[in-house]
Amino acid sequence: MVYIVRKYAIRLAKKLRIGTRGSKLALWQAHHVQSHLQQHGLDTEIQVIKTQGDRVQHLSFDKLEGKGFFTKEIEEHLRTDQIDLAVHSLKDLPTEKDEHLRIGALTQRASPSDILIANRNAMVEGETLGIKQGAIVGTSSLRRQAQIGWMRPDVACQDLRGNVPTRIEKLRRGDYDAIILAHAGVSRLEIDLADYHTWVFSPREFVPAAGQGVVALQIRREDDLTAQAVAHIHQPAVARCSNVERKVLQLMDGGCHVPLGVYCESDQLENYHVWAAWQPPESKLKQIKVSLGTTHELAEQVVHLLKN
Repeated sequence: MVYIVRKYAIRLAKKLRIGTRGSKLALWQAHHVQSHLQQHGLDTEIQVIKTQGDRVQHLSFDKLEGKGFFTKEIEEHLRTDQIDLAVHSLKDLPTEKDEHLRIGALTQRASPSDILIANRNAMVEGETLGIKQGAIVGTSSLRRQAQIGWMRPDVACQDLRGNVPTRIEKLRRGDYDAIILAHAGVSRLEIDLADYHTWVFSPREFVPAAGQGVVALQIRREDDLTAQAVAHIHQPAVARCSNVERKVLQLMDGGCHVPLGVYCESDQLENYHVWAAWQPPESKLKQIKVSLGTTHELAEQVVHLLKN
């Protein structure tokens, strides 16, 4: 593999161009991938691309049109050979198959969990999650709204947009009593939360988005050289579980418009366990768990139980 990567570096007439969003978290992910490639002798450069989700900050995700709010423009740069490799949060990547693109590698999974971060003046002992009655919780995710509403029907959810530091700054200045973020993003940016009350949810109880905590490396479908260059990054065990999650999302026609969480993990005996939470229109939250000794038709069983 080292020989293949070195051969690729020699044959490459220009730097390997990595496309990413410009947020601190997206750049962390891109630099993380870049460091792996550079360690294998590849010359790289990072190109920042602004997406619809970056430009439109005044609307919640369910008000934006279509899917791929944070990926569409980057994918178009990849299709048109303006970049060679796109780095995404896997949870942002649409599940529909693209005839021109494919996932070349998935990284090791960081924490799949969500984290609740609350101002200390909103804390009350004895309450679930430790926050006061009627607290204002910031999140634009319908999935998070559905599950926090099930756990704490008294809280009021309000839209929250912006990158991770911006969201925490809005909490600090008192726009919200608490906010919910992806734990992986907060950890990767090494944000100091000592001044806040925090609660890291179990992904089995507060079910995350499909692929949460995984970074995806997307390439052109026919670009075998880049595929060889990123092969050493790929984590097959992560792929097996995240493929189940994304298959459930696809079968449920999911995205940011759907209040759906799905999480898959495997045990030492290679049994697969899936937790899912979905709120149908004008109905209560449905929560299920399915376990099988194979991933074959596992997603289909999950969807069947959710819908029936």
